[in-house]
Amino acid sequence: MLSFTVLSSIFLAGAAAAARVPRSADCTGTISSLDDVSSAQKCSTVNINGFTVPGGQGFTLSLVDGATVNLKGDVLFGNKSWAGPLFTISGKGVTFNGNGHKFDGGGPFYWDGQGGNGGVTKPRPMLKIKMSGTFTNLNVVNSPAHVFSVSNPAPLTISKVNIDDSQGDKPNSQSGSKAAGHNTDGFDVSTNDLTIENCTVKNQDDCIAINKGTNIVFKDNTCSGGHGISIGSVKSDATVSGITVTGNTIINNDQALRIKTVNDATNSKVTNVTYSGNTGTGCRRFGVIIDQSYPDTLGTPGGGVEISDINFVGATNSISVASDADRVAVNCASGGCTGTWDWSALKVSGGKAGPINGFSGIKNFSQ
Repeated sequence: MLSFTVLSSIFLAGAAAAARVPRSADCTGTISSLDDVSSAQKCSTVNINGFTVPGGQGFTLSLVDGATVNLKGDVLFGNKSWAGPLFTISGKGVTFNGNGHKFDGGGPFYWDGQGGNGGVTKPRPMLKIKMSGTFTNLNVVNSPAHVFSVSNPAPLTISKVNIDDSQGDKPNSQSGSKAAGHNTDGFDVSTNDLTIENCTVKNQDDCIAINKGTNIVFKDNTCSGGHGISIGSVKSDATVSGITVTGNTIINNDQALRIKTVNDATNSKVTNVTYSGNTGTGCRRFGVIIDQSYPDTLGTPGGGVEISDINFVGATNSISVASDADRVAVNCASGGCTGTWDWSALKVSGGKAGPINGFSGIKNFSQ
């Protein structure tokens, strides 16, 4: 029989050895292939080296609370027709730093001018963000279709993200005469407590599309070549409220600022939206458009999404449009747009006056 002293020594030695084994939250994990993910994502620090994700497979990180992720090289995604997403990240209080490296979605393989409307099956979204915390300093190029889908569980700030799908502006052998890239929305947002700032989006669709959510700030971003900054399309049973759009630069888009609601949607609302200090140039179709007839444009509106408290205040929103574009168009169903809207800080030049239908509550503005 072992003595008490010997047993105590064995116990203490074992305890000391156990203490030297780091808990998962105290270790550093390194990812150089998908085979490394399951063990690395248990650590509080995760370093991602440059590698290629095989086509048809997703790179999914489910992180511990408070984790830090450092991108150490470029991540390329192999080509295969499938639904995606290519990358998913989830966790609470996470810090993701791309360190200026890139995620390359291999867009030219998929681009056929149809986006999500048919043709080749495209992974979309390319990046699915389900984390809270901060996500910063990443370059994203050549998304197959939609780039970011954001549904954070708690406050999240996305900053210094550069999206470049400009290679899809030109036709290719699959798209006929149409631009090869299509439905390349920069940020699709259905969430609360989100700030997106100091980002650049070059694409062929919405720079951001806010489909539902509250307390969302979109500021100091640059949008080029696409469809501008959008709220919607808002569908049934959705609320968009507490939106601030400020200090953005919109260059050569179909329109600078848009609110679009689905014509047969019900039980929804868009309210408390503030635009301040935005600049739009080269708008091809509209400067500002608010339209309750989506998917039509300036068609028969539906009033199932109540729009109220839409204001242009503070620093001047200065927008210029092409010679054949409408400066401002508002298309509301009877009772679909309500209240009084202050548009004192909106100035739109060029083009021609657009229609104002179904609403007389816009104050301090004329076109």
